[in-house]
Amino acid sequence: MPQKEVKQRIGSVKNVQKITRAMEMVAAARLRRAEQRIDDLRPYASAIRRMTKQAAAAAQNVPDLPILEDREDPKTVGIIVMSGDRGLAGGFNSQIIRLAMRSTAEHQRENRDLVFYVSGRRGASSLNFRGHEPKEAYTGHTDRPSYANAREIADDVIAAYIDGEIDRVEVFYNAYESPMTQHPTSEVLLPMQQATVAEAEEMEEDLEGEPEPEHTALTEYEPEPGEILERLIPDYVEITIFRALLESTASEHGARMTAMRSASENASELIDDLTLQLNRERQADITQEILEVVAGAESLT
Repeated sequence: MPQKEVKQRIGSVKNVQKITRAMEMVAAARLRRAEQRIDDLRPYASAIRRMTKQAAAAAQNVPDLPILEDREDPKTVGIIVMSGDRGLAGGFNSQIIRLAMRSTAEHQRENRDLVFYVSGRRGASSLNFRGHEPKEAYTGHTDRPSYANAREIADDVIAAYIDGEIDRVEVFYNAYESPMTQHPTSEVLLPMQQATVAEAEEMEEDLEGEPEPEHTALTEYEPEPGEILERLIPDYVEITIFRALLESTASEHGARMTAMRSASENASELIDDLTLQLNRERQADITQEILEVVAGAESLT
């Protein structure tokens, strides 16, 4: 390869490296804020789950709460997929789509209909490409989701569940552990009976090893548990979706930071290889010129 082309490639790779390093720094800054938001949300989310569980246990015999209806043999399943609006984040988007598609295939084998709700442009385009057109696509907020975004999704799925359009709701998102580790996760959001059992088991694991209290406080409800639960359920669904959005956002920033760091390191290696190649080409040209000078001098003698 001519020296000019090698120099051009080195310059191009250096320009790309500047971009990847800048994107890594931006992702790192956003990740720190996303981690803080998750830490701030956890106590409130835990309290809402605990209150909902207690109210649901006290309101088991309360009639006329459609949101509490446990449909044992669901015919239509709502799938909420949390993806990102942008790419360049390693396997962040693809791994959650694969998990959702595996669950989709299982439901289809059970002859269940599926309704998709997607957060993020990448997820919406991937599902459209696979022939699963989302009923609702929520975009433009994945870098920094707000509670209003969670409320919008929650309102749609609650209304569909109460109206009987869907019999079960599952949410798929990347659970954040560290910048290098994100776990594709699925949870049952509705019916409440299945969701609250899962959350209760999670709380029991969190409290494992702590001494049990000698006395349990008697809870009195005013108004009735059914009315309280009817108000709590939307908050419960909203906070669960909001937590999934924050987990997904942190996972996206972590995955992008890791991917951009890897890209910068690869660019450095490529620059070193191209620089070595350039030096070899330059040395070969110098050697050739010396040989030509020697040959010319010999021809004159």
